[in-house]
Amino acid sequence: MPVFPQLPDNAPFTAAQKSWLNSWIASVMAALPEANITAEQAAPGLPLISQLRSQTGLADGLADAPAPSPTGSMDNPCFARLIENRLLTTATAAKETRHFAMHIGGLQYEVGDALGIMPTNCGALVDAVLKCGGWSADDGLRDELTQRFDLTYPSLDFIEAAAQRGDRSDLVELVKTERSAELNAWMWGRDVLDVLALCPAGSFTAAEFTAALKCLKPRLYSIASSLKAAPDEVHLTIAQVRYESHGRARSGVCSTFLADRAGIDTQISVFVQPSPDFRLPTDSATPVIMVGPGTGVAPFRAFLQERQAVGGKGRNWLFFGEQSRTESYFYKDEWKNLIRAGTLHRMDTAFSRDQEQKVYVQHRMTENGEELYRWLEAGAHFYVCGDASRMAKDVDAALHQVIRTHSHKSADQAAAYVAEMKQAKRYACDVY
Repeated sequence: MPVFPQLPDNAPFTAAQKSWLNSWIASVMAALPEANITAEQAAPGLPLISQLRSQTGLADGLADAPAPSPTGSMDNPCFARLIENRLLTTATAAKETRHFAMHIGGLQYEVGDALGIMPTNCGALVDAVLKCGGWSADDGLRDELTQRFDLTYPSLDFIEAAAQRGDRSDLVELVKTERSAELNAWMWGRDVLDVLALCPAGSFTAAEFTAALKCLKPRLYSIASSLKAAPDEVHLTIAQVRYESHGRARSGVCSTFLADRAGIDTQISVFVQPSPDFRLPTDSATPVIMVGPGTGVAPFRAFLQERQAVGGKGRNWLFFGEQSRTESYFYKDEWKNLIRAGTLHRMDTAFSRDQEQKVYVQHRMTENGEELYRWLEAGAHFYVCGDASRMAKDVDAALHQVIRTHSHKSADQAAAYVAEMKQAKRYACDVY
């Protein structure tokens, strides 16, 4: 029986990634009739690519293969090595936000792009699902649940199937009648484990269970760095999602994958998601106004790094907001250095919990409306990044108000002014 090469124990991958890669190597080698590696040849010290080439004759084929995409893709991601994971907030802050840096080799991106990350599920959640379903972890199911399937958002098919097996006719009715508002209210804060618990253990075979699940999808994050300032690196600014619901602690899949489960030097599957409509002006002398509360400041850190690196002469104005100046002032020292260097010409902050009446970035915009309108009249490009549900709408309303107030235009004329900005690609949003 042939012995196939395996990744060494010290390879910089998670256990789940090593298991998948070892299985892939074995499947490739087994499919080739020439593959017959001895135990000595399969020693951990022998490079795997050398073994693949020498035993399968792939050298010529590899030379003729097309070059990989410089950005990767969701279907063909690249590996990035985690090199930094540090808190941006204090230990007592209400929200936990971290800065991550990865070494990306030849991966290419532009400021304004997003990075797609393929996470793995929390091992404790996977074990709880296996126990609840009455399945063994020895048949490969644990690896599949860790790497392939979404355990956070149950599919409608799975909810209906579990409700039928658990005699929950009320939920079956919600699904079948497409009463989405009521169903969404029930699903809020619940995951696949909660739904599985509706029915007795053994109600699903492993195959039935996985067939009803959604696939685990990558998460996209705005890139917080410029390759001109940090060659071969990509930086991210990510808030960790942790909360309690229905008597159990919950966490975001990707934010806690990076914070808790991916150690330094871990290889992470990534790809670049281009954002062609969220770019700095081609003329670096053009002024820009950036509104980025919370993690929405990420692309503007990249914008400012880029402008400093190319020596751009355009003025730069940043609006940043968070809950507390002392606990959640992300990149405070970097902003100070950029101001001293003459790259960041103006910065206005809004820390909502530092006073009795909450103050947000849109309030700072209207307070400084006269100057903001002068910048717009000088051709400034206006950017917004962050929460789409409320913040972006409030900022848009504030922008309309600033234009109405300081140009003495009607509401319709202000709307036309904003529409012209969008048409000229002077108003861009990156919201989620």
